[in-house]
Amino acid sequence: MPRQPRSLSPNGIYHVMLRGVNRQQIFENEDDYRKFIFILNDMIHPKDELKRPLPPRCAIYSYCLMPNHVHLLIQEKEEKISKTIKQIASRYAIYYNNRYEHFGHLFQDRFKSEPVSTYSYFLTLIRYIHQNPIAGQLCKNVEDYDWSSWREYINAPNRMSAVCSVPIVLNKIPLDELREQVRTPLPKAQQVLDFDRYRGFAPDEAVIDFLKSTYRLKHPKDINHFSKERRNDILSAAMDFGAGIRQLSRLTSISTYIISHSGVRPRH
Repeated sequence: MPRQPRSLSPNGIYHVMLRGVNRQQIFENEDDYRKFIFILNDMIHPKDELKRPLPPRCAIYSYCLMPNHVHLLIQEKEEKISKTIKQIASRYAIYYNNRYEHFGHLFQDRFKSEPVSTYSYFLTLIRYIHQNPIAGQLCKNVEDYDWSSWREYINAPNRMSAVCSVPIVLNKIPLDELREQVRTPLPKAQQVLDFDRYRGFAPDEAVIDFLKSTYRLKHPKDINHFSKERRNDILSAAMDFGAGIRQLSRLTSISTYIISHSGVRPRH
């Protein structure tokens, strides 16, 4: 069946999501996060072969780098959004594959996107993107997360933004008002496009921490040392926490067939 064409934004602004293939982690350490932000900065401040400044390839209003996926609130400029995202993904994949001797695809084949046509939804996405680490149980406050653009906003009065077009946003809404909105959790019923809207899968890092802290496992694969009944009980609890079948298979080395045919399912 042919792919459906992307919905186009009247103003060129999109909410874009890149995910690791099979939900694998795409950031292993701080250097990886910094590399991705460096690539984003290159999109905003491109240069030619002689290091002369070129027009921005895009504008970015917010971003959040999660362990296995990325959210961008981005606007087309000198090129179509598909070309910009392809450049970002390919540059990071080359870096990642060289560093970790990884073979094959790093990102899911086709990135997801949705047009942003209203100011109210634009603000909703700024809130949603910056609240992602809290939803993923990686921190308790948006200010505590190192790998989102929120620090560019709260530091805006003191220095220029590195990646995001913060001044454009703050010309529309005062920082104190935006800060209050970003700190206020969005209703769970808020309709925001996500990878797994039907079930919000937790990132690998959160699932690993859950298994280690709850069941004192040194590694998720240690679940194989338990009896089948105990193993299935732990897997069911992990699914309650927010893990998916393929994700658990990858983390524990238990086949998806065994997990799906052993009566393992969320208990709530």
